[in-house]
Amino acid sequence: MKKLGFLSFGHWSNHPAYQARTASDTLLQSIDLAVAAEDLGLDGAYFRVHHFAKQLGSPFPLLAAVGAKTNRIEIGTGVIDMRYENPLYMVEDAGAADLISEGRLQLGISRGSPEQVIDGWRYFGHELKDGETDADMGRRKALEFLDKLIGQGFAEPNPYPMFPNPPGLLRLEPYAPGLRDRIWWGAASNATAIWAAEQGMHLQSSTLKYDENGKPFHIQQAEQIRLYREAWKKAGHAGEPRVSVSRSIFAITNDQDRLYFGHENDKGDKIGVIEADKRAIFGRSFAAEPDQLIKELAQDEAIQEADTLLLTIPNTLGVDYNVHVLSSILEHVAPGLGWR
Repeated sequence: MKKLGFLSFGHWSNHPAYQARTASDTLLQSIDLAVAAEDLGLDGAYFRVHHFAKQLGSPFPLLAAVGAKTNRIEIGTGVIDMRYENPLYMVEDAGAADLISEGRLQLGISRGSPEQVIDGWRYFGHELKDGETDADMGRRKALEFLDKLIGQGFAEPNPYPMFPNPPGLLRLEPYAPGLRDRIWWGAASNATAIWAAEQGMHLQSSTLKYDENGKPFHIQQAEQIRLYREAWKKAGHAGEPRVSVSRSIFAITNDQDRLYFGHENDKGDKIGVIEADKRAIFGRSFAAEPDQLIKELAQDEAIQEADTLLLTIPNTLGVDYNVHVLSSILEHVAPGLGWR
């Protein structure tokens, strides 16, 4: 068994071929798709977060709305860029969304990827400390977020408050029990995956990572996962860590699928640069008849290593088509791979 979820990038554009032409379309369709995914039997609804772009930038209202409309499905992000966040305010937002969903939040966070503007976090009022890089800042904020999620008091109470205070130092409210244990870190390198394990976070690994040894993407990603699990065990954390990987997978079962994805003939990884001095490797997409998909996906070592697979979806094609995409995987591909 493997947990299966979808990952939406939440794009919108006023394009005649798009079903999501406005921010309202994308937000409302995201809720509808999460409800439909739960009805299909999917395990998770996850959303990307990007600022200064026509994508989902403020995750917590959406997560809370999905939580109110669903009953079972896990709800998460992949990932929230911590460079942009106020960790304390984020604790309050996350706590509220988790309580609304009755403990189903699975928050993916990270130091973030290259964004639409230069140092976009500066426009949000954030600055680096002396000698700090933006990656350092993202990790520092992540640790503060984790610390405050525990629910221990840290703030000196006012001796003349508007409302009576409990004894001792005050914590942030609302407190969401167990949320600290449901935080994931999006890692692009082996080193940050090991760091995430040491901090007691689960691991999200996407369709790209830094190219660290020239091997095929899925092999590098599988190695990253194994290093992460070794570091988790070495750190002595209780319980087993969770690991998710994301993939673009399309089962071609009708003419519409063939029109959209039948031309996907590139079976290889891609190499690119996402930062000035960082060579990255991008995993391939999968689009084929179900029998062929099963053969190809069975060779993916990282999928085998992970307990959770997030299926990246073309959200701009609308709810109905994405329900078809997800149901095709569940019906025609997952059983043949032992995922269901």
